Amino acid sequence: MIDTGHAAPDFTLPRDGGGAVTLSDLRPAPVVLYFYPRDDTSGCTKQALAFTEALAEFVAAGAVVLGISKDTIAKHDKFRDKHNLGVALLSDAENEICEAYGVWKQKSMYGKTFFGIERSTFLIDGEGRINRIWRKVKVPGHVEEVLEAVQALG
Repeated sequence: MIDTGHAAPDFTLPRDGGGAVTLSDLRPAPVVLYFYPRDDTSGCTKQALAFTEALAEFVAAGAVVLGISKDTIAKHDKFRDKHNLGVALLSDAENEICEAYGVWKQKSMYGKTFFGIERSTFLIDGEGRINRIWRKVKVPGHVEEVLEAVQALG
C-alpha cells in the first residue's frame, strides 16, 4: 500500500482536450492528484467545481491540480465543457494508475457490492514523493484543506 514518504508512482495518461500528462515531467512543481469515481455525478461535479474555483490559488502556490477517473477522454471533454472546469482531467481507462495508488476498492451501495474508485487525494511534493494522502474524501471543505497543505509546502 502506498503511503506518505513513498515515491509517487509515475504515469503518462491522456488528458481532456488532447495530449498527455506525465507526472515526473511536472517536477519540481507540487502536484495535487485527486481520484474521483465518475464524471457528471453530484459529488464529483461539486469536487471538480471546487478545485476549479480554487485553481488560481493552487497555481499561485506553484501547484498543478490533476483529476483522474476511468472515464474516457470524450466523457471528460463533455464534463469539462458542461461545467466550465479548469482542472486537467486524466483518463485511467486501463485502471493501472488507480491500482498503483490503491484507490480501486470494493464498495457497496443499496446492498450491491462492486469495485470502483474511492474518492482520494494525494499531495506529491516537488521531489516526487507523497507528502499527504486523503482517503474516503468528503467534498465539503476538502479543497480548502488540500490548499492549506500545498501552501505549507512553500
